[in-house]
Amino acid sequence: MDLTTSAATAVFLFTAIVVALGKFPGLRIDRTGGAVVGAGLMVGLGILTPRQAWAAIDLDTLALLFGMMIVAANLRLSGFFGLVSTWVVRHVRRPLALLAVIVLVSGFFSAFFVNDTICIVLTPLVCHLTTRLNRNPLPYVLAVAMAANVGSTATITGNPQNMLIGSMSHVSYTAFAAALSPIAAIGLALTVLVLWLSHRSEFSNDEILDAPAEPVRVNRFLLWKSIVVAAVMVLFFFLGQPAPKVALLAGAVLLVTRRVRPEKFYGHLDFQLLVMFAGLFVVVAGIEQTPWLADLVAAAQRFGTERVAVFSALSGVLSNIVSNVPAVMMLRPFVVHFHDPSRGWLVLAMASTLAGNFTITGSVANLIVVQRAQKEGVKISFRDYFRAGAPLTVVTMVVGALLLAGR
Repeated sequence: MDLTTSAATAVFLFTAIVVALGKFPGLRIDRTGGAVVGAGLMVGLGILTPRQAWAAIDLDTLALLFGMMIVAANLRLSGFFGLVSTWVVRHVRRPLALLAVIVLVSGFFSAFFVNDTICIVLTPLVCHLTTRLNRNPLPYVLAVAMAANVGSTATITGNPQNMLIGSMSHVSYTAFAAALSPIAAIGLALTVLVLWLSHRSEFSNDEILDAPAEPVRVNRFLLWKSIVVAAVMVLFFFLGQPAPKVALLAGAVLLVTRRVRPEKFYGHLDFQLLVMFAGLFVVVAGIEQTPWLADLVAAAQRFGTERVAVFSALSGVLSNIVSNVPAVMMLRPFVVHFHDPSRGWLVLAMASTLAGNFTITGSVANLIVVQRAQKEGVKISFRDYFRAGAPLTVVTMVVGALLLAGR
């Protein structure tokens, strides 16, 4: 390899290590910092020109993610999710039914409003709810994370990697949902089954749940405004309007208010994630300049990478090594050379998302749940998660691969 290729490879490996581990040995640097440093080195070392670096950043993906963050922040601030929790307390009377409702709520809302955000909102609510009901919180909190991953498979707006795939693939919102929603629905049912089997002692005592409903602070004007805007936004997604444009417009409408200070909205937006995305776009563009990548793509095609089962396994393994968003970016050069790239993108979306349930570190959503649950006094060990997450990942990915292979 020449000097430029060696430098690009070294920068890419450095970035991949930081993204995978969340740090670099001996340095105080996080995933966002690693992506920014990697992008800076790609430009500073002459691997990319500044113009090429700017062109590599997919503004559609960033715009979609930013708009969805604003919509989710408004729903959270309005008290919407608190009302959902109150409804659950009033209507659910059995432990297994409670598990099923938590899976349904987490999975459904994650499909439309980004799974990371839903995990931030639901985890403390579920911890508090199970404590009031004198139940073991572990399976219910695990349900939040696992259902959020599974449910987010269904649409382009379910998680960051799907947004990235939607932007790069140009698969329509409706076509994406038509292909992956059945997989998500089956996956949510399997989530209930796996958690029930792995925590049978919690559900063998089928006593009636009873806890007094607690008052919820609700901003009624913001609540109805957020619900209407979110519903119209999703409708326009399915009508085929460009998702980034619709999400930005929805966010803009919600930011026009006389009742809520702007700082409250901004406090719920994950600007670090946006910066990390921008940095990763540049790093991946840099590694795409290297000649060995084309050789790697050609070699992979000879090994049958285009087959659904093989590509699902490759995507799942890589997603657990470097995390799902970098995995999607790294596999982009492979998919664009497939004979049927549309199906390749769908397989990548399915596998990279469902693989997130394999371990605690498999997705950012898992880490959010673990960290927020710990603040509420609920500790989730690697073993606790792996005991249910590993079999759930294998089963759901097999189902997903079979359904997509038949398309």
